[in-house]
Amino acid sequence: MEEVFDHVVYSKNVVEFVTVAKEYCSFAESAVQYSRKDFLSIAGRILPLLYLKAVVLPKVESELDDPIEKTVDEMMYAQVKEGVEVKMGRFNDYLEVFSQDMKYSETPVIAYVAEDLADIYQDVKDFISAYRIGVTEIMNDALSELVNNFELYWGQRLVNTLRALHAVQYSGEDLEEEEGEQNQETSRSTDNWFISRFQKDWQDEHEDF
Repeated sequence: MEEVFDHVVYSKNVVEFVTVAKEYCSFAESAVQYSRKDFLSIAGRILPLLYLKAVVLPKVESELDDPIEKTVDEMMYAQVKEGVEVKMGRFNDYLEVFSQDMKYSETPVIAYVAEDLADIYQDVKDFISAYRIGVTEIMNDALSELVNNFELYWGQRLVNTLRALHAVQYSGEDLEEEEGEQNQETSRSTDNWFISRFQKDWQDEHEDF
């Protein structure tokens, strides 16, 4: 049993990524529960952390012949995408400057925050669902796929979206939902949310500096 837990899928970097990934998925699934201001604030903190934890994930080779079963179906994807669309409203679209399509397009390429966050959610949620199974070979192959997809796809989506969210948050515009925009926000407190706890722990550790 000791040898099993020596596998890289149980390493510190992987476990820390799983922790942040779970919080990101929970946040993405409950987007409409936040005010737009809180949504932007939380996204602006969790996305860099998710990227940071993904960058240090180890690269591993697949061990199984069959592909890992996916958890996120069309309905789950659509719920996350639509929830973010509701929350972003008129700020959902942005100009994409890193797309390969820009080389061949005479007009601006438009991207969408909701689609980006849903795409990230899909890969991350599939990974943590496979990881929870607890079978080392499945966890290993899920990690392999996650890292490959991060390098080729969702890592770029993440930093693109973060740029767009930053621009909105610090634009000086009124971020309140306008009449006609769906507003399903609650007074949900974020005091005990993961990122808030993470920042508080860091501040406690460095309070003498």
